[in-house]
Amino acid sequence: MSIEIREQLWEDHRVNAILVWGIATAASVIALGWARRFHHQMMQADEGNDEMRSIAESVRIGAAAYLRQQNKVVAIVFVVVTLLLAFAAIGLRVLSVFTPIAFLTGGLFSGLCGWIGMRTATQASSRTAAGARVSLNDGLQVAFRSGAVMGLTVVGMGLLYLCLWFAGLYWLVPMIGGKESAMSLHQISVTMLTFGMGASAQALFARVGGGIFTKAADVGADLVGKVEQSLAEDSPRNPATIADNVGDNVGDVAGMGADLYESYTGSILAASALGVAAMCQDGMLAEGGDVTSAQLHAMLLPLAIAAFGILCSIAGVYAVKTGDTLSQKALLKALSQGINRSSLLVVIGSVGLSIWLMPPVPGTMFFGIVPGIAVSVVVGLMAGWAIGWWTERVTSDEYATTQHLASEAETGSATIIIGGVADGMLSVWFPVLVVSAAMFLAFGFANGGEFNDFNRFSLGLYGVGLAAVGMLSTLGITLATDAYGPIADNAGGNAEMAGLEPVVRERTDALDSLGNTTAATGKGFAIGSAALTALALLAAYVEGVRDGFDRWGTEVAAEVSGEGYFKLNNNLMIEKTPSGTETFLIMPTRSESPQQRETWHAVNGGESFDSVVLNTAIEGDRVEVTQATLQDFLHYFDMTLMNPRVLVGVFLGAMSTFLFCAMTMKSVGRAAQGMVVEVRRQFVENPGILEGTVAPDYQRPIEISTKAAQREMILPSLLGLLLPIAVGLLLGVGGVLGLLTGCLTSGFCLAVFMANSGGMWDNAKKYIEAGHHGGKGSLAHKAAVVGDTVGDPFKDTSGPSLNILIKLMSMVSVVVAGLIVRYSLVALEIF
Repeated sequence: MSIEIREQLWEDHRVNAILVWGIATAASVIALGWARRFHHQMMQADEGNDEMRSIAESVRIGAAAYLRQQNKVVAIVFVVVTLLLAFAAIGLRVLSVFTPIAFLTGGLFSGLCGWIGMRTATQASSRTAAGARVSLNDGLQVAFRSGAVMGLTVVGMGLLYLCLWFAGLYWLVPMIGGKESAMSLHQISVTMLTFGMGASAQALFARVGGGIFTKAADVGADLVGKVEQSLAEDSPRNPATIADNVGDNVGDVAGMGADLYESYTGSILAASALGVAAMCQDGMLAEGGDVTSAQLHAMLLPLAIAAFGILCSIAGVYAVKTGDTLSQKALLKALSQGINRSSLLVVIGSVGLSIWLMPPVPGTMFFGIVPGIAVSVVVGLMAGWAIGWWTERVTSDEYATTQHLASEAETGSATIIIGGVADGMLSVWFPVLVVSAAMFLAFGFANGGEFNDFNRFSLGLYGVGLAAVGMLSTLGITLATDAYGPIADNAGGNAEMAGLEPVVRERTDALDSLGNTTAATGKGFAIGSAALTALALLAAYVEGVRDGFDRWGTEVAAEVSGEGYFKLNNNLMIEKTPSGTETFLIMPTRSESPQQRETWHAVNGGESFDSVVLNTAIEGDRVEVTQATLQDFLHYFDMTLMNPRVLVGVFLGAMSTFLFCAMTMKSVGRAAQGMVVEVRRQFVENPGILEGTVAPDYQRPIEISTKAAQREMILPSLLGLLLPIAVGLLLGVGGVLGLLTGCLTSGFCLAVFMANSGGMWDNAKKYIEAGHHGGKGSLAHKAAVVGDTVGDPFKDTSGPSLNILIKLMSMVSVVVAGLIVRYSLVALEIF
């Protein structure tokens, strides 16, 4: 089909924004409705005997108490940050007035997703154990459908949140304030991009706090109960058992839900902002193409893909079934059936939606009808699948890597720790190649392979943003496979503490071992999408800078009298006319004679100057801000490694990931020390606990973990909030871009290493517990428990928190771009 026919079809099928918005809103409501349906089905399942119900209730109460305490601390931080954002928006006028409200609502929705997931998980544990008494498939169905509640809640609430804000900014604002208050699509996209900051901040607090809680309890339970006293996993004689099970829910469920909520919304927001920026470039559309219409559809395409992904995820959930074979390969195959079905449907749907919504860009069409951007979406989806496949290969005990690691436990704790660190580092190469290839392919397919065409550069970045959306499009089911793991783990604890028949524990252990692999796979998806989203956010940050320059110029124009040219600083000016104000970047490459330099520097900031000064001192080497390309901004800020501001920023970004991991690991260590001391104290002061004649005090370990988590989570979380602002004020925009680059590259590799090492150690321990290398109680088993204890903060605290740190820094940078543009030492020409 020719380009002309395709363009005619495009004109004939102009899509009303209301239709796309309605489809996305309906899909989000369907997701929430199906989540409620799965929750109802889970609640109808058998909860087990009285003892099973009592154990589950104890975990439920402990988890709820922890979240209440955490939310009190987080609420204080959110109030302070909201007031600062309100001052920046109203007092300094460098932000949209909607940003403070969006920050609060973003955090609220993120925290609500985590709470719903945790509430569901704590209700599902005893029901999963009861289902496992009947068959392996019954246990899997309860656990997986309960995990699907989390998955569908996250995507449903995330998409609904974005749809509501889009409707408010696009339709409601001009309806209430009149046409003069209407915002351009560029302003809407940049404003909405700042909304992800609240979700990212909440996610980091939830991940770090929950991770510290769960790993402090886990380490205390393992080192004292299993290593020192040779108690069974989840023995009712271990005082830290209930705290350990509470930790699985507040860290691996509530924290993970908040984490992936911000990943999901962040990828959509970044792609939408880049779509609007890409469509306004010169030569993007064929002659006669409507730029505004093209921008609108490019902005809505990520929402449409996310909406279709929700429906595909629901279809995939019903494909997950298994028999009674306990092998991980059989269980992985069962889960893969659902994921593969969803992925295939998304591939088909993405092509159709791209044909329907994407404006025809000459030189990027396949077969005259399929936009290259559709292939970018598929590339992202396939990259996620490849990272998941690799994670399964290196962490599952069905494969050689973990089996070989388990054999290293026979020679002691040191060798299994050394082997796990080395294997984790070795596992980084494949995800790095996959993400790198995905970036190149998504970029190339989107802009027709024109890597050197400056006008199409933004279109290529839009493709990378949509690749991140594609990777997370099936989050409804991939998150279900992740969330079900902690539910299976708690079910095993419930079965052990309730003294159920051994076959139940065998089945829950099989589900739990699979959960370790799927959890690692989910973390792989999260960090993979973080890498693609962070690259898109780097480009989106430039859009925030553009908006900051525009706001600065508009505000100065409102303060000065008369019309004409006005200088803001030595590299920025405005032109005020009856029809409006234009802000200009004065490019640094212009050649200046001493006389020209003296003439220009004689004009003070805020003063007017005439056309003679303009023509002689600047010589026309200026670019209007709204028309500047990405390359113009990079050139303007001298974004090269030879710029010391940029290079220092790169080093600070790389340093921040190691500093963050050190802080969180230290936090887990300090919290675990208190737990170890408490468990030992109970054993010494009350010998009847080990004899089984006296019940331990389960509540005290929960209190210790709760207080430690609240105290320790503050400083690491503030690092992500404050470092981009401090670097920006000192080093300017170039320093921030360097910071984000260093944080992205080092953080991605470090997160993959830590998540995979932790998963390997955990499954190596379970491989030994299954009867290999001496089985439970052997010296190899005790060594593997030590390795697993080291890996716990790797895979459940520091590692998964890194991808949030990467995106939180990016989001904070976007939000404060206007502040940095105007008030950094560089902008003030002090440094």
